[in-house]
Amino acid sequence: MTFSRDLSHVPDDFRVGGFRFAATAAGIRRDGRIDVGLIVAPEGTSAAGVFTTNLVRAAPVTIAEQRLALGRARALLVNSGCANACTGPAGHEATARSTRALAAALGVSEAEILPASTGVIGAVLPAERIEQCATQLAGQADERGFGDFARAILTTDRWPKVAWRRVPTGSGSTNLLVIAKGAGMIHPELGPPQATMLAFAVTDAVLPAVALKPMLARAVDDTFNACSVDGDTSTNDAVIILASGQSGHRPEPAEFERALQGAFAELAASMVADGEGAEHLATIRVSGLETRDQARQIAKTVATSLLVKTALYGKDINWGRLLAAAGRAGVPFDPQRASVRVGGVEIVRDGGPVGAGAEARANDVLAQPEYAIELCLGDGPGAFAYRTSDLGHGYVDVNAGYRS
Repeated sequence: MTFSRDLSHVPDDFRVGGFRFAATAAGIRRDGRIDVGLIVAPEGTSAAGVFTTNLVRAAPVTIAEQRLALGRARALLVNSGCANACTGPAGHEATARSTRALAAALGVSEAEILPASTGVIGAVLPAERIEQCATQLAGQADERGFGDFARAILTTDRWPKVAWRRVPTGSGSTNLLVIAKGAGMIHPELGPPQATMLAFAVTDAVLPAVALKPMLARAVDDTFNACSVDGDTSTNDAVIILASGQSGHRPEPAEFERALQGAFAELAASMVADGEGAEHLATIRVSGLETRDQARQIAKTVATSLLVKTALYGKDINWGRLLAAAGRAGVPFDPQRASVRVGGVEIVRDGGPVGAGAEARANDVLAQPEYAIELCLGDGPGAFAYRTSDLGHGYVDVNAGYRS
């Protein structure tokens, strides 16, 4: 998997018909960085979203999910620096005030403004700061402003995360742009009606909300729902897609879904690689189980094991940790049939070690920034891949003093 750590990969002439972007520094973050982003959509834009399954949900998640029942939207309003989670009625009112101010500035219905927030939990969003800049923000929205938007929504991220696709149709092509953020508190569990991971997709394809909802859920399942930095599911996770229809072209649903899933996979890999303090991106591939769900459960257990992740940080192929994690996943398999490969180097065969030479070659693989670890646990058809990062001192450094 390849991904860009800047925006140079997006062609200069790339546009998504009907959408405009803006960002500003509203003073929500203490460091003075831009911290409010806006996406403006034309009238008639269809919308769908999936949100965190965490029972503790931020005010913007609750409000955005309720408003998406309309199946349409005119704007996305996103802030960093304050999650506005665990803030009760005051937090709900703060989100409502901010979207109300933006609706007035844009001249649209408040019910069609979708909010999202990321940052510190437990602090109420300072809505007055968004109210003060709403008119300016709306006025500066531009079709090429997505780079500023991508930077405004970052928290502990080291780089912005943007993916783009051109999707062919029988009468022309449509454009797809996905902007995401996430580096810590990354273990999305997004479901229907479905730091934090956020992703916002915009397309000029002709696609109604009824078509967007199921393809979004499927695209999320094998990408954002199959990656982890630290095993913590955020209170604010959200993935939202808007379709303006401005291209006039209707893509084949399967073709568009493939493009969407590819863009999501690119950004999921970028988020895990950007894991707080992370130095390595590892794909855990599990095969040989009776079902895909069984393989997924084992891959998830291995990918979220702290002992596995610290071994990856140490560039030590401590393969006993891999099999021990697989064995506690609650899925039956015969350990005597297990094999393990690291970057194609077989280190375990028939449940036992291949030898010191193989392990030395595998350790060389672990020194690379990206690699795959494969566990074959039988001869069944079930297989699944899960992305994870190493876990080292940098993660502790970031999170021990996150609020200070």
